[in-house]
Amino acid sequence: MLCIWLSTLELILKDSLNNLTINMKITNPIALRRLQNFRKNRRGYISFWIFLFLLGLTLPAEFIANDKPIVVSFQGKIFFPIFKEYKETEFGGVFKTEADYTDPFVIKKIESQGWMINPMVPFDHQTVSWNLTMPAPSAPDSIHILGTDDQARDVLARVIYGFRISVIFGFTLTIVSAVIGIFAGALQGYFGGWVDLIGQRFIEIWSGMPTLYLLIILASIIEPNFWWLLGLLLLFSWMGFVGVVRAEFLRARNFDYVRAARALGLGDFKIMLRHVLPNALVATMAFMPFTLAGSVTVLTSLDFLGIGLPAGSASLGELLAQGKANFQAPWLALTGFFVIAIMLSLLIFIGEAVRDAFDPRKLFSTE
Repeated sequence: MLCIWLSTLELILKDSLNNLTINMKITNPIALRRLQNFRKNRRGYISFWIFLFLLGLTLPAEFIANDKPIVVSFQGKIFFPIFKEYKETEFGGVFKTEADYTDPFVIKKIESQGWMINPMVPFDHQTVSWNLTMPAPSAPDSIHILGTDDQARDVLARVIYGFRISVIFGFTLTIVSAVIGIFAGALQGYFGGWVDLIGQRFIEIWSGMPTLYLLIILASIIEPNFWWLLGLLLLFSWMGFVGVVRAEFLRARNFDYVRAARALGLGDFKIMLRHVLPNALVATMAFMPFTLAGSVTVLTSLDFLGIGLPAGSASLGELLAQGKANFQAPWLALTGFFVIAIMLSLLIFIGEAVRDAFDPRKLFSTE
């Protein structure tokens, strides 16, 4: 049954990509060949579309899982509670505080003179369920599909928000690290000499810094947040790209086309940008999906240790930590494990497909 489903999915994705290729009008034969090699890796190709589907599902998380309705119509007026706070008095209530859309009184008032559209999951990642029939963490049921955690918060909502923040953190860290690492590696590899010597000695010293201890010290002084963690990890993660780019620039700087461009009077930075960098990006692009998987793992590990995102934030690592602390609630650990395993597996499979797409042996193969 699974094979039939995968075959059907592959046919649908193949038709979709064919239409996409036609619409994009790819005329570069090398780019077209890379796209074909990417498609030939069936596992990575299907993983790419599954990951895009999951990412597209979790990016608008506020519209998927929220304790506020998406749209409210009351007395002929349209309200959007997700984007703006409205007082209870605007819906015929008593209090001038923000309306609680889970309150039966407020729901009755709205439905008596209008209507509202609720998200598929009627819980935010910080919504506490006060009407549980058993102590938290409660087992999965018809209301909480994946159960609740030890603070009576819906696990499915926290998984949706946690998946999004993990992917955004990983993408941001990977892209910014790649930009810095490519710049540093390009300078070292192209100019060589003292530039390369000083750069390599600096990287050797800087890479010996204890990152985990710095994070522990930081967590004891201030409360880490998304940007603090991103900035601190960025100080060290860029070095992974330097070696790959530096090697490509060292190899390509003595090629004939580089010498010809230099003889024609082209500046160093123009040669680096137009002639050497496109060749160096081949190895870098094949390396980036694996770096993305590593960035997601780092954030999950820090959250599991309790020195990651602030307490209460939706996090897959925090979900694993709750599973470790609550053996009587196995759905917590199992949910966190399977979500992280699926995410990392998809990223690794995509990385293998990207590596095949940029492999020069397969790029110019006649098969």
